[in-house]
Amino acid sequence: MSDICVEITGLKKSFGPLEVLKNIDLTVNRGDVVCIIGPSGSGKSTLLRCINLLEEPNDGKIVVNDVELTDPDVDIDQARTKIGMVFQSFNLFAHLNVMNNLTVAQRKVLKRSEQSANEIAMRNLERVGLREKANAMPAQLSGGQQQRVAIARALSMDPEVMLFDEPTSALDPELVGDVLGVMRQLADEGMTMLVVTHEMQFAREVADKVIFMDGGYIVEAGPAAEVIGNPQEERTKSFLSRVLDPTHQGPAQ
Repeated sequence: MSDICVEITGLKKSFGPLEVLKNIDLTVNRGDVVCIIGPSGSGKSTLLRCINLLEEPNDGKIVVNDVELTDPDVDIDQARTKIGMVFQSFNLFAHLNVMNNLTVAQRKVLKRSEQSANEIAMRNLERVGLREKANAMPAQLSGGQQQRVAIARALSMDPEVMLFDEPTSALDPELVGDVLGVMRQLADEGMTMLVVTHEMQFAREVADKVIFMDGGYIVEAGPAAEVIGNPQEERTKSFLSRVLDPTHQGPAQ
């Protein structure tokens, strides 16, 4: 297996006349954490959703774990089992308890036995600090706990890359730290991660690479210390000045 986990070339995506992604090129090495930042509507979430073909690109090539997902003959369901996705809105099955949320796809998609699926589920609940919630229903959990269950569910499929689409933006501020703590732990364990986020401190401390997107383009990319600490592009500077200092009143964009 190559050192490259995700390779995107010439990716384009439109919704009707609206061009959302414009010729995106991106390479993510195995074990890297890539944080994607930028204003709303810049194409960040669409980029993430194209990586596992939740959105179908209009043009370009996407290779994940040496499998070309944009090949018309690819078994996308098989390829997706190696790509974990954590959404902004948790997306737990409300009618299933935590344990069943973690085991249903293992049993149906990976064909694991009930015992094996249960053992893997408990191991991953332990990783996110929620072992004692195995029998709870999603409605009995806080938003932060639900998001950590969603992460454990994705991990139970043994993914080789994890996609996080603004995983903390629906959470109360005091719950954000628990979720980011789990993500830091995954980064420390060497999980390849692409994270769409507004959490600049997390990006600064954890990301191997930060990508700033605007208007469907990657405007600037590089180490966090450069992109966040010393941005070169005016649009990046303007965005960061507003995000890092909300009282800053720059020119309207």
